[in-house]
Amino acid sequence: RHTVWHPFTQHALEPEPVRVSRAKGAWLERHDNRRVLDAISSWWVITHGHRYAPIVEAVHTQIDRLDQVIFAGCTHEPAERLADKLIDVAPRGLAHVFFSDSGSTSVEVALKMALGYWRNIGTPRTRIAALEHGYHGDTIGTMSAGARGVFNAAYEPFLFDVVRIPFPHAGREQITLDALDAACREEPIAALIAEPLIAGAGGMLIYNADTLAEMKRICERHGALFIADEVMTGWGRTGTVFACNQAKITPDILCVAKGLTGGSLPLAATLATERIFDAHYSGDRARTFFHSSSFTANPVCCAAALANLEVWENEPVLKRIGALANLQASQIATFESDERFENPRCLGTITAIDLKVADAGYLASAALALRTHFLAHDVLLRPLGNTIYVMPPYCTTAGDLALAYEAIRSAPDALTQK
Repeated sequence: RHTVWHPFTQHALEPEPVRVSRAKGAWLERHDNRRVLDAISSWWVITHGHRYAPIVEAVHTQIDRLDQVIFAGCTHEPAERLADKLIDVAPRGLAHVFFSDSGSTSVEVALKMALGYWRNIGTPRTRIAALEHGYHGDTIGTMSAGARGVFNAAYEPFLFDVVRIPFPHAGREQITLDALDAACREEPIAALIAEPLIAGAGGMLIYNADTLAEMKRICERHGALFIADEVMTGWGRTGTVFACNQAKITPDILCVAKGLTGGSLPLAATLATERIFDAHYSGDRARTFFHSSSFTANPVCCAAALANLEVWENEPVLKRIGALANLQASQIATFESDERFENPRCLGTITAIDLKVADAGYLASAALALRTHFLAHDVLLRPLGNTIYVMPPYCTTAGDLALAYEAIRSAPDALTQK
């Protein structure tokens, strides 16, 4: 029997979880002192590396001053400074920051903001549009916006309907744009939500910045809000601070989490434009934005995020990201002629490739065997079914990556031998 119930884990089939005792940089240390390369940034959160000194020091300093305080009716310096810095670094035009504690809640907040906006201005819209293959979290609202499938089939009775827009695969971008325009013409859309440039859990599917910009223009033309879910794509993963930067757009609402604290502590933020805030600003208390969590804007988490933003200000983070992106592109290019794989792809510091199997998809039978194979080679990779992706911290070296890609290259033969 398992006392701890682990996330996204089928305890009846999977081996005992790896016990990790320490971490530093791009490496984890197991309880038996064996080192494992964290090639997925511990579920896409670690940016500069584990236990990055400036962030660790900021946490130590803050916890000796203020550990927690209710954020309704109280405030504190770390949250106020962080909000100002977030507005400075975010796409121009965002003006207000609402704190929460995970990617799912940041998106849940965004959906509620959008619906509240339309209700409060007196022209209610209730239809949400979302890109096919999207994943936005595991709360009821975020599951509703995400793709329907194995992740949320058991909860279908509780999910609300959304307008599903075809994913803009290469060569089919116009189909996406036409579908979005037609949906907006058919009936007013409250908001379109999308992961900019790449659908993460949907299979690391990539689309171009021009299409992202055009989706935003279509929303503007029809008065629909645009929500950018940058929970995974933010903080340099796609090569720029935010993926929206590459399309030169400012969303009406922007969701960030994961790398917000450099991956050290859980914190999320939902950034909104002035008009979203103003629609909730009123002498009528019924127009209040009714959302919170007990740990909203936790001071220690805010201090970690502040330290992260100061690292971005004071260190050559984008240069490191560029160097890592070049290494990643070089490595994934070596698979172009390997017939055991297909669709090698790269965006910024993210690469992905599909292993050719008979039962492709998230429940591909090869997935568990692949994870076991990678761990045997001292690499932490967690394929999305038959899709293998590499998303390492920015401190990862060429030698580190060589280890990861050698493990990937040897995987098909290892699986065949079994």
